[in-house]
Amino acid sequence: MTAQAERSLLEDVPSGLFIGGEWRPSATGRSFSVDDPATGEALAEVADGNADDAAAAMDAAVEAAASWARTPARQRSDILRRTFDAVRARTDDFALLMTLEMGKPLAEAKGEVTYGNEFLRWFSEEAVRIEGRFGPNPEGTGRMIVSRHPVGPCHLITPWNFPLAMATRKVGPALAAGCTAVIKPADLTPLTTLLLTSVLAEAGLPPGVLNVVTTTDAASVSGTVIADPRLRKLSFTGSTPVGRRLLAQSAEGVLRTSMELGGNAPFVVFADADVDLAVEGAMLAKFRNIGEACTAANRFIVAAEVAEEFTAKVSERVAAMRVGRGTEEGVQVGPLINEKAREKAGSLVSDAVGRGAEVVVGGHAVDGPGTFYEPTVVAGVRPGSRILAEEIFGPVLAVATFADEEEGVALANDTEYGLVGYAYTQDLARAMRLVDALETGMVGINTGVVSNAAAPFGGVKQSGLGREGGREGIGEYLETRYTLIPDPWA
Repeated sequence: MTAQAERSLLEDVPSGLFIGGEWRPSATGRSFSVDDPATGEALAEVADGNADDAAAAMDAAVEAAASWARTPARQRSDILRRTFDAVRARTDDFALLMTLEMGKPLAEAKGEVTYGNEFLRWFSEEAVRIEGRFGPNPEGTGRMIVSRHPVGPCHLITPWNFPLAMATRKVGPALAAGCTAVIKPADLTPLTTLLLTSVLAEAGLPPGVLNVVTTTDAASVSGTVIADPRLRKLSFTGSTPVGRRLLAQSAEGVLRTSMELGGNAPFVVFADADVDLAVEGAMLAKFRNIGEACTAANRFIVAAEVAEEFTAKVSERVAAMRVGRGTEEGVQVGPLINEKAREKAGSLVSDAVGRGAEVVVGGHAVDGPGTFYEPTVVAGVRPGSRILAEEIFGPVLAVATFADEEEGVALANDTEYGLVGYAYTQDLARAMRLVDALETGMVGINTGVVSNAAAPFGGVKQSGLGREGGREGIGEYLETRYTLIPDPWA
């Protein structure tokens, strides 16, 4: 990828706020820098919105709400479908942009375009399938109508790690349901959302339906929107501590909320597992997106009988991984998003080693520009290690062992989180027991990837509330209304 191609793409990305169908500077005229984590160099300057901009965005969303809710479902569907087609046609642009601002390898970024774009196609199809029901009441004196209606203006807050997919997973169902929205992308990776918004506008999205406020003052911007009594729904993807604060703020307005929060995914390998298959799954579940995913396997809980074999085989694969800037050919592991993330990975490894674990591969920060950390395998992790309790969000694979199924399940469930769990076994009866036993919102049996636009994505316990994707995803943006019409002859 040439430097000229990168510059050309960056010049094509809007740099302003998008409010009421217009690109504009922030109320203060301030901007902030978006940097390349692989080099530390600035990529672009974008508008730094504040509370006044948030209020203006909310005004625009409210003004457009009634008209958009009345827009025929087929028209909403067609806009989403045209956007899907346009994003697919610009796969290379979106992929390069994500690689530049987030750091993931270009091949993975292209995979995210395919995955994230599917939410636009899926919800374009769901827009015309919003159903209700009709029938007589039990007493026979009237007819009951149960109908579904858009909840109203929404606030969508997206994280930095999947810049396209996290936006489409929220924007798709909101627009399909007939809701307007104010979206606040993460300040580390706002460029992809800005380009997506530009494509939506070109696809015919009416002014005010989607409004974008980029900012370095998330508390002020989101606080202003959440405090607005006209807001009806909040959807947030991010850390559990921030989610708790947003839930507390949402309580004042009794808002509908969707919270996709932290994870601490167990990856359980039983003694009867196909170890080679488990290694393949581990590479996907752990190192996809540089390990910076809420669905990333965080704790590898391996039966003692196969722990040595599993560790040796996965370590061989990890040792061969190429680290570098994501635009370079053959790179499999890009930089972590910032220095704080790199320091956390190193701290978790050091703590585990201090408690008796062994670093088999990696275990060090990479010198030079950028925030790189070696892909790492840590074996023999002891109970009480921070790496078993905290979300790593980096390319570190930590192996602990267990004796039997009961202990394996207990270790897997020994966390406040419950987003996803992975398990490898060739015993069908055990697999079905795990579906019931694992305390997670999603389960992968003999697979290291579970995400799909057609499936409900979300967790239990402190991993969140609500679901995104699937038929369930659009339901999060719909209210249920019951109407009784008495029979005139009753």
